[in-house]
Amino acid sequence: MLSAVLLVLPATPPRAQQVVGAEIPAPLTDSPGNPGRGRELVRDAGNVTCLICHRMPFPDEPDQGLLGPDLAGVGSRLTPGELRLRLVDPKLLNADTIMPSYYRTQGLTRVGRAYAGRPIYSAQQIEDVVAFLSALKEAPP
Repeated sequence: MLSAVLLVLPATPPRAQQVVGAEIPAPLTDSPGNPGRGRELVRDAGNVTCLICHRMPFPDEPDQGLLGPDLAGVGSRLTPGELRLRLVDPKLLNADTIMPSYYRTQGLTRVGRAYAGRPIYSAQQIEDVVAFLSALKEAPP
């Protein structure tokens, strides 16, 4: 189990987020996440799509990834805070994970030029993806 840690994340303005156990319980923004925008983000092949590594409940999407766990029903398995930590800094949970940090910008290696010094997702986008993933309650068949 992880102990409490404070992370300073690149929000505007920067603010500390507390990691408690295996989650970041507080949202990164004052605005609630929008699951519709989150759905579009996880499918966005022009950015970093979750479908590269994960299967998701999108029957119309061919070639979904098999590297990470299936995300169907993930909202029944993980809390919003647990999802948030996995997006913000997955290495806090598994130092060997190949999942990128979608929000942290410091202390990273092998970062593509387009993402050097900037997060893949903004704080609001993190919250939108968390809202979408939290809504995925049905387990895979």
